[in-house]
Amino acid sequence: MIMCGKEMKAVVLAALIVVGIGVQCTKARAAGTEILTVAGGCFWCVEADFESVRGVKEVVSGYTGGTTKNPTYKEVTRGGTGHYEAVQIFYDPARVTEEQLLHMFFRSIDPTDAGGQFCDRGASYRTAIFAKDAAGRQAAEAAKAEAAQALGRSIVTPVLNAGPFYKAEAYHQDYYKGSKLVITRAGPKKQSTAYKFYREGCNRDQRIKQLWGSAAPFVGS
Repeated sequence: MIMCGKEMKAVVLAALIVVGIGVQCTKARAAGTEILTVAGGCFWCVEADFESVRGVKEVVSGYTGGTTKNPTYKEVTRGGTGHYEAVQIFYDPARVTEEQLLHMFFRSIDPTDAGGQFCDRGASYRTAIFAKDAAGRQAAEAAKAEAAQALGRSIVTPVLNAGPFYKAEAYHQDYYKGSKLVITRAGPKKQSTAYKFYREGCNRDQRIKQLWGSAAPFVGS
Protein backbone atom coordinates (compact mmCIF):
# COMPACT_ATOMS: atom_id res chain seq x y z
CA MET A 1 0.00 0.00 0.00
CA ILE A 2 1.32 3.43 -0.95
CA MET A 3 0.59 6.21 1.54
CA CYS A 4 0.03 9.80 0.52
CA GLY A 5 1.93 12.69 2.08
CA LYS A 6 -0.65 13.40 4.80
CA GLU A 7 -0.87 9.72 5.79
CA MET A 8 2.93 9.46 5.92
CA LYS A 9 3.15 12.52 8.16
CA ALA A 10 0.52 11.06 10.48
CA VAL A 11 2.43 7.76 10.76
CA VAL A 12 5.74 9.55 11.42
CA LEU A 13 4.09 11.77 14.02
CA ALA A 14 2.57 8.77 15.79
CA ALA A 15 5.93 7.01 15.80
CA LEU A 16 7.62 10.08 17.29
CA ILE A 17 4.96 10.27 19.99
CA VAL A 18 5.54 6.61 20.89
CA VAL A 19 9.31 7.16 21.02
CA GLY A 20 8.80 10.26 23.14
CA ILE A 21 6.61 8.37 25.60
CA GLY A 22 9.22 5.61 25.79
CA VAL A 23 11.98 8.11 26.55
CA GLN A 24 9.84 9.77 29.23
CA CYS A 25 9.13 6.41 30.85
CA THR A 26 12.83 5.53 30.84
CA LYS A 27 13.65 8.87 32.45
CA ALA A 28 10.90 8.31 35.00
CA ARG A 29 12.29 4.90 35.92
CA ALA A 30 15.79 6.33 36.20
CA ALA A 31 14.52 9.21 38.32
CA GLY A 32 12.92 6.69 40.66
CA THR A 33 16.24 5.05 41.53
CA GLU A 34 18.98 6.38 43.81
CA ILE A 35 22.29 4.75 44.76
CA LEU A 36 23.94 4.55 48.17
CA THR A 37 27.49 3.18 48.31
CA VAL A 38 28.78 1.72 51.58
CA ALA A 39 31.42 -0.68 52.86
CA GLY A 40 30.51 -2.91 55.78
CA GLY A 41 33.01 -5.73 55.78
CA CYS A 42 32.18 -8.83 53.74
CA PHE A 43 30.04 -7.64 50.84
CA TRP A 44 28.14 -10.95 50.75
CA CYS A 45 26.62 -10.05 54.12
CA VAL A 46 25.85 -6.42 53.32
CA GLU A 47 24.23 -7.49 50.06
CA ALA A 48 22.11 -10.12 51.81
CA ASP A 49 21.01 -7.67 54.49
CA PHE A 50 19.95 -4.80 52.26
CA GLU A 51 18.29 -6.86 49.54
CA SER A 52 15.72 -7.71 52.22
CA VAL A 53 14.78 -4.06 52.71
CA ARG A 54 11.48 -2.81 51.32
CA GLY A 55 12.21 -0.28 48.57
CA VAL A 56 15.65 -1.66 47.71
CA LYS A 57 15.68 -2.83 44.11
CA GLU A 58 19.13 -4.40 43.91
CA VAL A 59 22.45 -4.54 45.71
CA VAL A 60 25.68 -4.97 43.75
CA SER A 61 28.95 -6.12 45.32
CA GLY A 62 32.17 -4.48 44.23
CA TYR A 63 35.29 -2.53 45.08
CA THR A 64 35.84 1.19 45.60
CA GLY A 65 37.93 3.74 47.45
CA GLY A 66 41.30 2.74 46.00
CA THR A 67 43.57 3.54 43.08
CA THR A 68 43.84 0.25 41.17
CA LYS A 69 41.64 0.13 38.07
CA ASN A 70 39.47 -2.96 37.54
CA PRO A 71 40.84 -4.81 40.58
CA THR A 72 40.27 -8.51 41.21
CA TYR A 73 39.10 -10.03 44.47
CA LYS A 74 42.54 -11.49 45.11
CA GLU A 75 44.21 -8.13 44.56
CA VAL A 76 41.84 -6.32 46.89
CA THR A 77 42.03 -8.83 49.73
CA ARG A 78 45.81 -9.16 49.37
CA GLY A 79 46.13 -5.43 50.04
CA GLY A 80 47.83 -2.53 48.36
CA THR A 81 44.98 -1.43 46.09
CA GLY A 82 43.37 0.88 48.64
CA HIS A 83 39.97 -0.57 47.78
CA TYR A 84 37.23 -1.56 50.18
CA GLU A 85 34.84 -4.44 49.69
CA ALA A 86 31.71 -2.37 49.14
CA VAL A 87 28.18 -2.46 47.77
CA GLN A 88 25.98 -0.16 45.77
CA ILE A 89 22.41 -0.13 47.05
CA PHE A 90 19.88 0.76 44.33
CA TYR A 91 16.68 1.97 45.96
CA ASP A 92 13.40 3.76 45.34
CA PRO A 93 13.46 6.96 47.43
CA ALA A 94 9.66 7.01 47.42
CA ARG A 95 9.67 3.78 49.42
CA VAL A 96 12.81 4.05 51.54
CA THR A 97 14.95 7.10 52.20
CA GLU A 98 18.71 7.52 52.25
CA GLU A 99 18.45 8.47 55.92
CA GLN A 100 16.64 5.22 56.72
CA LEU A 101 19.24 3.17 54.85
CA LEU A 102 22.09 4.93 56.65
CA HIS A 103 20.37 4.34 59.98
CA MET A 104 20.15 0.62 59.18
CA PHE A 105 23.70 0.51 57.85
CA PHE A 106 25.29 1.71 61.08
CA ARG A 107 23.25 -0.82 63.05
CA SER A 108 24.33 -3.67 60.77
CA ILE A 109 28.08 -3.21 61.36
CA ASP A 110 30.58 -2.65 64.16
CA PRO A 111 31.41 1.03 63.51
CA THR A 112 33.90 1.05 66.39
CA ASP A 113 36.32 -1.35 64.67
CA ALA A 114 39.01 0.34 62.56
CA GLY A 115 40.83 -2.85 61.62
CA GLY A 116 38.16 -4.72 59.67
CA GLN A 117 34.87 -6.36 60.53
CA PHE A 118 34.33 -9.36 62.78
CA CYS A 119 36.61 -12.24 61.69
CA ASP A 120 37.69 -10.42 58.51
CA ARG A 121 40.74 -8.28 59.20
CA GLY A 122 42.60 -5.84 57.00
CA ALA A 123 42.07 -2.62 55.08
CA SER A 124 39.68 -4.05 52.50
CA TYR A 125 37.20 -5.04 55.23
CA ARG A 126 36.97 -1.63 56.91
CA THR A 127 33.69 0.26 57.01
CA ALA A 128 32.97 3.49 55.12
CA ILE A 129 30.25 5.56 53.48
CA PHE A 130 30.96 7.00 50.04
CA ALA A 131 29.08 10.26 49.55
CA LYS A 132 28.24 11.23 45.98
CA ASP A 133 27.58 14.91 46.71
CA ALA A 134 27.31 17.53 49.47
CA ALA A 135 23.78 16.43 50.41
CA GLY A 136 24.90 12.81 50.66
CA ARG A 137 27.83 13.78 52.87
CA GLN A 138 25.54 15.80 55.13
CA ALA A 139 23.13 12.87 55.47
CA ALA A 140 25.98 10.46 56.20
CA GLU A 141 27.58 12.72 58.81
CA ALA A 142 24.21 13.23 60.49
CA ALA A 143 23.59 9.46 60.58
CA LYS A 144 27.09 8.91 61.97
CA ALA A 145 26.56 11.46 64.74
CA GLU A 146 23.17 9.98 65.61
CA ALA A 147 24.64 6.46 65.72
CA ALA A 148 27.49 7.60 67.96
CA GLN A 149 25.00 9.15 70.37
CA ALA A 150 22.79 6.05 70.34
CA LEU A 151 25.76 3.74 70.92
CA GLY A 152 27.50 6.01 73.38
CA ARG A 153 30.86 5.32 71.77
CA SER A 154 33.18 6.90 69.23
CA ILE A 155 32.59 5.77 65.63
CA VAL A 156 35.52 5.26 63.26
CA THR A 157 33.54 4.73 60.04
CA PRO A 158 34.66 7.55 57.69
CA VAL A 159 32.52 9.46 55.21
CA LEU A 160 34.53 9.58 51.98
CA ASN A 161 33.98 11.07 48.55
CA ALA A 162 32.54 8.57 46.09
CA GLY A 163 34.85 7.48 43.29
CA PRO A 164 34.87 4.76 40.63
CA PHE A 165 33.01 1.61 41.66
CA TYR A 166 34.17 -1.67 40.12
CA LYS A 167 31.66 -4.50 40.09
CA ALA A 168 32.99 -7.67 41.70
CA GLU A 169 33.30 -10.97 39.87
CA ALA A 170 30.05 -12.69 38.91
CA TYR A 171 30.37 -15.44 41.51
CA HIS A 172 30.27 -12.85 44.30
CA GLN A 173 26.90 -11.42 43.23
CA ASP A 174 23.99 -12.85 45.24
CA TYR A 175 26.40 -15.33 46.81
CA TYR A 176 24.11 -15.72 49.82
CA LYS A 177 21.42 -17.41 47.73
CA GLY A 178 23.55 -19.26 45.18
CA SER A 179 23.14 -22.96 44.49
CA LYS A 180 26.59 -23.84 43.14
CA LEU A 181 28.76 -26.22 45.16
CA VAL A 182 31.78 -24.68 46.87
CA ILE A 183 34.48 -26.15 49.10
CA THR A 184 34.36 -25.11 52.75
CA ARG A 185 36.17 -26.27 55.89
CA ALA A 186 33.13 -28.46 56.50
CA GLY A 187 33.32 -29.99 53.02
CA PRO A 188 31.39 -29.26 49.78
CA LYS A 189 28.29 -27.17 50.31
CA LYS A 190 25.88 -25.06 48.29
CA GLN A 191 26.80 -21.38 48.21
CA SER A 192 23.74 -20.47 50.29
CA THR A 193 24.70 -23.01 52.95
CA ALA A 194 28.35 -21.99 52.82
CA TYR A 195 27.30 -18.37 53.30
CA LYS A 196 25.33 -19.20 56.46
CA PHE A 197 28.26 -21.30 57.71
CA TYR A 198 30.63 -18.38 57.11
CA ARG A 199 28.36 -15.75 58.69
CA GLU A 200 27.81 -17.79 61.82
CA GLY A 201 31.49 -18.72 62.08
CA CYS A 202 32.50 -15.08 61.73
CA ASN A 203 30.27 -14.10 64.68
CA ARG A 204 28.86 -11.19 62.69
CA ASP A 205 25.35 -11.32 64.07
CA GLN A 206 26.51 -12.07 67.60
CA ARG A 207 28.71 -8.99 67.70
CA ILE A 208 26.04 -6.76 66.12
CA LYS A 209 23.48 -7.95 68.65
CA GLN A 210 25.96 -7.32 71.45
CA LEU A 211 26.48 -3.75 70.22
CA TRP A 212 23.01 -2.76 69.08
CA GLY A 213 20.62 -5.17 70.77
CA SER A 214 17.03 -4.87 69.53
CA ALA A 215 17.97 -1.89 67.35
CA ALA A 216 19.86 -4.17 64.95
CA PRO A 217 17.59 -4.42 61.86
CA PHE A 218 18.89 -7.68 60.39
CA VAL A 219 19.54 -9.78 63.49
CA GLY A 220 16.83 -11.99 64.90
CA SER A 221 16.04 -12.24 68.58
